[in-house]
Amino acid sequence: MRQAGDAFARLAMLREAAGRAYAGRSAWLRRAPVGAIVAAVVIPLVGCDTGPFWFHKRASACPRPQSAQGVSGQFNQQQQEIRALRQGGFRGDFFAQLELARRYEGHRAVDKNLEDPVEAAVWYAMALSNSGGYAPIAAYERRGKESRAVSRFDDCRAFERRSAYGALDRLLSRMSTEEREKVRNRVIYVLSAQGADGFRTLARIHDVYFGPYGEPSDNLQAIEAYGKPSQPGAPAALDLFRRNDVDAYLYNYLAVQTGDVSAYVMLKDFERSSPQRASYGSFVETKAKRWIPPYEFYPPESPDSGVPHSDESDLSGEAREAAMARINELPFVHVAEAMSYLRVIPAPVFDEKMLSVNDAQTLESMLGRPANGHLSPIERVRAIQYAAVNGSSKAQLVLAVMYSEGVGVPRDYARAYHWYEEAERQGSAEAKYAMSTFFSLGLQGVADQDRAKAVVYQIDGALAGFKPSAYRLQQLLAHVSRPPRPFADRGRPYSERDF
Repeated sequence: MRQAGDAFARLAMLREAAGRAYAGRSAWLRRAPVGAIVAAVVIPLVGCDTGPFWFHKRASACPRPQSAQGVSGQFNQQQQEIRALRQGGFRGDFFAQLELARRYEGHRAVDKNLEDPVEAAVWYAMALSNSGGYAPIAAYERRGKESRAVSRFDDCRAFERRSAYGALDRLLSRMSTEEREKVRNRVIYVLSAQGADGFRTLARIHDVYFGPYGEPSDNLQAIEAYGKPSQPGAPAALDLFRRNDVDAYLYNYLAVQTGDVSAYVMLKDFERSSPQRASYGSFVETKAKRWIPPYEFYPPESPDSGVPHSDESDLSGEAREAAMARINELPFVHVAEAMSYLRVIPAPVFDEKMLSVNDAQTLESMLGRPANGHLSPIERVRAIQYAAVNGSSKAQLVLAVMYSEGVGVPRDYARAYHWYEEAERQGSAEAKYAMSTFFSLGLQGVADQDRAKAVVYQIDGALAGFKPSAYRLQQLLAHVSRPPRPFADRGRPYSERDF
C-alpha cells in the first residue's frame, strides 16, 4: 500500500510540474534561442569522457595535437605546425595523422594553400591503418544486455575513423589511377619505414581475414565501410589495397627479416592458417629478397604551398645507427657532386668547409629540414638519394655502393642491385661491371645468377673513393670519381686540381 501511495504522490508532482511548464511556455520559447546558442558553443568543447550521453556518439571532440609554439628563422608558423604533425604522423600518432589529413584537405581558409588531395588521402589511410584508432583502451563493465565502454574515448575514436573512411572515399573517388597508385605507394613507404610494426600492418591490410585497413574484421567502422542497401559505404577506400595471400605473406616475411620475434610467430600462424598459404613459401622468399620500398625516401616534392613534404621517418635501430656512424667514410666530393647535379651549387667542392652557409641551407630547404647551414649525416645521405632519384647516374652508382657496404644506409643488396641497374640503364660501364660481379658472387637478393659467370672478382675493385675501412672501401668508387688525391692537393680549390 505504501508503494502505491508513493507512486500516486510522484504522479501528482509530475502533473503539477507539467502544468507549470505549460503555463510558462511563452517565457520558455523566448529563452530557447539563447539556450540553443549556448549549447552550440559549449557542447563541442566538452571532452569525450564528460559530454552528455546523447552527444558523445557524434562528438568529434577527441584530443588534438598541440600546435607548434614560436616561430623560428627557417620556418614560418604554418611550416612549423606541418613539420610537427608530420613528425607525429611518421611516429604513428593517430590524431596527428588525422589532423595532417585535414590540413592537406584545405577545409580551413588558412590551409587553402596546403590543399593536396593525394597527401590528404595518404594520411587518412595511415590513420585508418593505425591500431591507435581502434584498439580498445577503456575498461568495460556490464550494462544491460551488452558490454559498454566506461570511457567515451573509444566512442570518439570510432567517430574519427568513421569520418576518415568517408573523407578517404571522397578523395579517392575523384582521383585518377596514377594518383591512387601514388597514394598506395606513399602509404607502403611510410609503413615500411616503421620496421616490423609497419610490415605487420601491411600484412594485415592485404589479409582477407582482417578489415580493409588491418583492423579486426568485426570492427564496426570496417563493417560500415562495406555498406548495405540503405547505406552506400566507402567502395573507393576499400579498393585502395587489393587483398591477396601472396602480399600478406610477403609483408609478414619482411617483418621477420627485421629480427622481430613476434613477427616470426605471426608468420608461422599465417602459414598454418591454410595449406595453400604455406605453399607460397619459396616464391615469397625469392620475392622478399628483391623487394624494395616504392620510394628511396619520401618524395621531396615542392608543392605550390611552398611547404615541402619532409621525410620524418625514424632512423633508429642498430643497423641504421651503425651505418650512419660510417658516413664520414664517404668523401664529401660525392655529396658535392650530388648537390651540383641538383643545381644547389655551380660546381663540386672537395670539402664541406668550402660550401657557403647559403648552399647548405638551400639543400636543407629542398629536403624540408631545419636550415641551420651545416649538413648533418642524414642530410648528406639525402643529397645522394635526392640526386639518384632525379636521374644522376653517378649518384646512383655511389648509392649502390653505400647499400653494398652499409655506409650511411643499412647494408641491403636488393637496393644496391636496384641502383646498379638504374645506373647501368644510363650507360654506366662501372655499374655494368658491378652488376656482373653481383651475379657471379651470388649475393642475397640478386636473381639471374648465370648472367655473367665469367666475372669472379670481388666487388672491392669495382668502384673507389671511400675512406679506407680495413682497406676495403679505399678501392670503392675508383671508376666513378678519381684516384686518391695527394695530401698536398687537398687545400687547393676543386676546379684547380689535376683530375
